[in-house]
Amino acid sequence: MTENNIKINPWLAPFSWIYGLGVGIRNQLFEMNVLKSRSFDIPVISVGNITVGGSGKTPHTEYLIRLLQDKMKVAVLSRGYKRKSKGYQLAGKDTEVHDIGDEPFQMFKKFPNIHVAVDKKRCEGIERIVGDAATSDTDVILLDDAYQHRYVTPGVNILLVDFNRLIIYDKLLPMGRLREPQSGKSRADVVIITKCPADLKPVEYRVLTKALDLYSYQKLFFTTFEYEALSPLYCGEKLTLQQIPANTNVLLLTGIASPQQMMNDLKPYAASIEPLAFPDHHRFSKKDIRKINEAFAELPEPRMLITTEKDNARLFGMEGLSDDVRHNSYKLPVRVKFMLEQGDAFDKYIIEYVRKNSKDSILTRKKNERETIRTSDKASSGNTISFK
Repeated sequence: MTENNIKINPWLAPFSWIYGLGVGIRNQLFEMNVLKSRSFDIPVISVGNITVGGSGKTPHTEYLIRLLQDKMKVAVLSRGYKRKSKGYQLAGKDTEVHDIGDEPFQMFKKFPNIHVAVDKKRCEGIERIVGDAATSDTDVILLDDAYQHRYVTPGVNILLVDFNRLIIYDKLLPMGRLREPQSGKSRADVVIITKCPADLKPVEYRVLTKALDLYSYQKLFFTTFEYEALSPLYCGEKLTLQQIPANTNVLLLTGIASPQQMMNDLKPYAASIEPLAFPDHHRFSKKDIRKINEAFAELPEPRMLITTEKDNARLFGMEGLSDDVRHNSYKLPVRVKFMLEQGDAFDKYIIEYVRKNSKDSILTRKKNERETIRTSDKASSGNTISFK
């Protein structure tokens, strides 16, 4: 990864300076405790970034869900980007994608045994999760895309950094894509360089570690993505990438921030790949459906449509898709894989934090504190001098 891979717009530098001034003032107000940041008596893990665009937040949040869901009750709290609803919303059996947003909806469908809620005001969302009867059994809350939401002080703050757009080479909006200066990485307990090439060389790990220049208290991990079997949107059997016939022509339908890597990864498995890209979190319209049908019909046979899980959440159930598209459409799930055999160390760190700060531990600690106060009060009363 080099600086040359990142597009910078130097003529927008004055606007970046103004933007940076505003961000700096806001961060300083939090540091001075003028703006208040709250902690909660429940384990809270935040996953986020300081750049605009995809860095793998949802796959990493799903990794945490898989790690924790068999050991405790997990709740995910997101802002629900581009949803139609307002305020706090808890996903239930009648919830639709526009009620909570595509990424929370994806997690809700994949993990039926967890709670998924959305609220732009994360403090209020946490209070509702902890206080409402329907979710009071929650043992740990995962905050999705909350690194800049400083009104909550998470117990573990995880910062994701895209290997393909390292923050050390990026610039503030609008000149670059940073939401805040790269110095903001100092708030992270864990930094994960995501989307690494599977064949990353040892010397590159060392270069990246030195370049990020983290503090000694911060933990650094490297992850890559692994693709699971293609899953049919409507009908058919699952297929591994290796099972795609070599002469297949693929329409790659995406509405994500960075589709190029997915396209590169699929090239070895198909005769051709025709990208059909929409903006991130794009809400498909009837016009878009017609465009999809037409683009698919233009591909030579044999052909198939591949999309992401996030796009499937918005695409599935849309009216107007041709029978040909419906019978040949697949979603491609991704999973996070830790590199350098770091997975066990990361898992241990997360599990130990949650157990140490679980509700049972908190109640025990408070009970011990009360006992200490009672003992202290008794000792004090025994040594009090009476003037009667």
